[in-house]
Amino acid sequence: MITLREWRQRQQQLHPELASELDWLVRAVTGWDTLMLKWGDRPGSEFISQLEHLWQRYLQTREPVQYLVGRVNWRDMELQVAPGVLIPRPETELLVDMAAEWAGRWGLTNGQWADLGTGSGAIALGLLRVLPEIHMHGVDCSATALTIAQANAQRLGLSNRLTLHQGNWFEPLAHLQGQLQGVVSNPPYIPTPLLATLPPEVQHEPRLALDGGTDGLVHLRHLVQTAPFYLRPGGLWCVETMSGQTGAVVDLLKRQGGYQDIHTLDDWGGHDRFVLARWGG
Repeated sequence: MITLREWRQRQQQLHPELASELDWLVRAVTGWDTLMLKWGDRPGSEFISQLEHLWQRYLQTREPVQYLVGRVNWRDMELQVAPGVLIPRPETELLVDMAAEWAGRWGLTNGQWADLGTGSGAIALGLLRVLPEIHMHGVDCSATALTIAQANAQRLGLSNRLTLHQGNWFEPLAHLQGQLQGVVSNPPYIPTPLLATLPPEVQHEPRLALDGGTDGLVHLRHLVQTAPFYLRPGGLWCVETMSGQTGAVVDLLKRQGGYQDIHTLDDWGGHDRFVLARWGG
């Protein structure tokens, strides 16, 4: 019987362009880190049958490996994911860091917050872990996403601080007008004409979570225009964008009027990615 290391090397030789997906799948199934994979003395043969099944399914369908195993590690959490829910990306972790840092600077580390388009609940749960005195409202139009977000909150012991609402953007939060200390969102921002050019793995993810309209700014524009009705004076507004869009979002905020202390932040790759502002009231 071949060892796991031999199986992995064989697949790397057959599919060198998919090395990162292969290693992600192997680590997820085995629980081994990179050092263990390269230098460990365990044969790992007991994992090969499951890995072969999942890997062949991936090769045939290009369904994201995160969907195949049903989970993803994000920040310091293991989150459940499934078809119908956007897979949280590593760069989105910075949205949590950025919002938490400026919340601390501006004295917004308690009270009511909202994560709009919460998906798996990743951003909401990440903020709940670093801002222990806030209560988060997660909004999504997808019942599938809300079910998964609830399961993730329960697993992490945070369900008592997360209230989930089904609906579009601010619509389910009418009772919180003028009360939110912070609003965060990773909205759909990919221009519709670009959707067909996305990698096959991304094509499996929900279109509703990707499609930002003709210019990619439809939902971002709505968040700029609507948030003032819900934020308290001095409240935080923070979003993720596609690289190349931050300038347009800053212009939207300035044209809207009332937003102050506007900042942008690059992701780990040096690409402009996030926009943050404070509602002046």
